[in-house]
Amino acid sequence: MAKSSKKTRPSKLPHTALPPIDVSKLKTYPLGRRHSKVKLSAFAAPWKRGESLQKFLKSLPDFLAVNTLRAVAQAIVKAYKRGKPVIVGMGAHPTKVGLNPILVDLVERGIVTAVAMNGAVVIHDFELALMGHTSEDVDAEIDSGRFGMAEETGRMLNDAITRGAKEGWGLGESVGHYINRYQGQFPHRKISLLATGARLGVPVTVHVALGTDIIHMHPSADGASIGATSLLDFRRLAAVVAGMEGGVYLNLGSNVIMPEVFLKTVTLGRNLGHALADITTVNMDFLSHYRPLTNVVKRPTQKGGHGYSLIGHHEIMVPLLAAAVLEELGR
Repeated sequence: MAKSSKKTRPSKLPHTALPPIDVSKLKTYPLGRRHSKVKLSAFAAPWKRGESLQKFLKSLPDFLAVNTLRAVAQAIVKAYKRGKPVIVGMGAHPTKVGLNPILVDLVERGIVTAVAMNGAVVIHDFELALMGHTSEDVDAEIDSGRFGMAEETGRMLNDAITRGAKEGWGLGESVGHYINRYQGQFPHRKISLLATGARLGVPVTVHVALGTDIIHMHPSADGASIGATSLLDFRRLAAVVAGMEGGVYLNLGSNVIMPEVFLKTVTLGRNLGHALADITTVNMDFLSHYRPLTNVVKRPTQKGGHGYSLIGHHEIMVPLLAAAVLEELGR
């Protein structure tokens, strides 16, 4: 007869001899003696219609990102009052969400003392000054091969860079001088960071990766001119960073190029004898990315200074920070 495959279940489950912990002798203490991280004194205050911006800023809860925002604003004001550099490094997104007027205002006030940008910013800054609009629909144009083929953008920007190279200028000042020289063709030049920098003599440097920008596709692109002007801009930015002891560097919306460029400028400065042991670095973006957090916030400040990260949409956070700086200056 075949044996049954079923196993006989035990009549009782095994019983553990380990008793539960005895909590009857637990030691407690009065709540009033405990340190608490959250206190009513730090809570937000409800908004009242018609109040001032300064009261709004004071009404924010005294926690986390609000404390970071206040610390960054205070660092910028401190650097400004001490005559130290406040440098904005940026990708194209801040320009594309309408922040050029805010940044131009900070440059004109002398609060921002240098701007460093990737090549994409140049495209949008230039087109806005020329036409008052920018940012093509890539999805709609890529299939037809029309993407990046705007005639004026390719021809005029490459002409500006080639002319500037012959003059011994950096890429940023080459385009800035071009816009100011032919100002009749640029009715919106007042919102151009490049034109503002050239007009005021404020360093606006451009850091290009060849092949990343639409003007590199055009037949008028000259690699020697682009390379020479961008390399000069890199070395000029390095000179600014070398003198930023006590200053501030803000990275706005660049995830790769500007964090890499900034780290190399810090290295150059320290190699040439500038300690850069008391600097403030800030990354502002709507997502947290490895490279900005590492190459802007952490590594440059590990021997001294402060690194901050402010996560939020540029179109909200940058105007809020600029307003906080101006209010802090007013106080």
